[in-house]
Amino acid sequence: MLSLITWAPLAGALIVLMLPKEKERAIQAVSFAAAGVSLLASIALLAPFDGGSAAMQFVERCAWIPSLNIQYFLGVDGLSLPLVLLTTLMSFIALIGSLGIKTRLKEYFFWFLLLEVGMLGVFCALDLVLFYVFWELTLVPMYFLIGIWGGPRKEFAAIKFFLYTLSGSVFMLLAILALYFRAVPHTFDILELMRAQAGWDPRFQSLVFLGLYFGVAIKIPAFPFHTWLPLAHVEAPTPISVILAAVLLKMGVYGLLRLCYQIVPAGFRWFLPALVLIAVVNIVYGALCAMAQTDMKKMVAYSSVNHMGYCLLGIAGMSAAGFAGAVLQMINHGVITGALFLLVGVIYDRAHTRDLSAFGGLALKLPVYAGLMMLASFASLGLPGLSGFVGEFLCFLGAFPSWKWQTVISVLGVIATAAFFLRMIQKVFLGALNEKWAGLQDMTTRELVSVLPLAALMIWFGVYPKWPLDLMNATLARMLGQ
Repeated sequence: MLSLITWAPLAGALIVLMLPKEKERAIQAVSFAAAGVSLLASIALLAPFDGGSAAMQFVERCAWIPSLNIQYFLGVDGLSLPLVLLTTLMSFIALIGSLGIKTRLKEYFFWFLLLEVGMLGVFCALDLVLFYVFWELTLVPMYFLIGIWGGPRKEFAAIKFFLYTLSGSVFMLLAILALYFRAVPHTFDILELMRAQAGWDPRFQSLVFLGLYFGVAIKIPAFPFHTWLPLAHVEAPTPISVILAAVLLKMGVYGLLRLCYQIVPAGFRWFLPALVLIAVVNIVYGALCAMAQTDMKKMVAYSSVNHMGYCLLGIAGMSAAGFAGAVLQMINHGVITGALFLLVGVIYDRAHTRDLSAFGGLALKLPVYAGLMMLASFASLGLPGLSGFVGEFLCFLGAFPSWKWQTVISVLGVIATAAFFLRMIQKVFLGALNEKWAGLQDMTTRELVSVLPLAALMIWFGVYPKWPLDLMNATLARMLGQ
């Protein structure tokens, strides 16, 4: 099942390559079919998945390069399965948003499906070489998707993204090689390395942690490696901004938990005081930067820096509530921010501007759009009853016993987040209608189909978060026990 989920988009990408570029409907149909197979197969995993077990499930293992003890090794647990579900769902929704792409359609859908393969592989791989291959596989498609279909500064944004991510990956590769040669017998098996770390000295673990951390911190993005993100978001086409926020950033937090915490825990403990400070800076600085923006898309981009800080704060708490909050916040952020980028794209397609001061009174003209944008904004700022509140509350709850003043300062980020979202709502939707936009039309059926499922999840996870938490609790409890 995991191979089907991971490789179905690749099969779709290869079929797209063989189709004539004029057959646009066929290219779109094949892409939807491939992504749909992955989505349905990932949903089908929920029934047989044992939420009470912390073991890896649906394991697939076979020799790949026996001379180096490299394996094709896939499996999911309560940490990775929710992220696999998030990836397949957001990829399918981003494909719906991609129906507006009109230029070089064949190339676009090929790169998009290849990107989905890389993202799914990262969350399923249990061999470090396989993990690294999938990790790097996401780099090239994203480079082209931003560099070809992006905005006015697309080339610069694509190159900056590529160089930042590649730089971090070099350090990650060195750390992976160090782990391989230290393990006896030599292995890239992530589960074996988790067991072997008990005999490694803290100095070695600290050095390996730094190598792995540089790789994942750029993806998160953790301060001060965050500067590529706002530019990439602003220049990327709307569906790629959705994927970037909803899934690619989660690869960094997932790597922090799966590799840094589980393989080199002594290095993780050594770095904890620095990690919690980085979390506080991400939360407060990200929110203040978002408050200073006049471009709606850039504002949402900086809000991602802020929300990833909550994940880091929850992890630094080293508690059941903190870990659960961090993973739930990853899922919630993916859903909420994915919806926000789709909604920003809706207004940009009509008005060809994202400047907050250019609008006013749109709630009168576009009531459905205004309602959905307000719902996503309230979820993002952490309004009780919506999904954003639950993840943030658990992160604060888990971090407070260990990091009291850091948590108190981080709460200020919630106030700043509320301030910039309420300011956006006031400037865009309230007051007198700007007559320049009197001819704007409300959301189309295609746009509603892409956003409404995400709106439903915001309410469901806000009112009844037990279901996603039950998926992950056993795995996170075992991780804390380690």
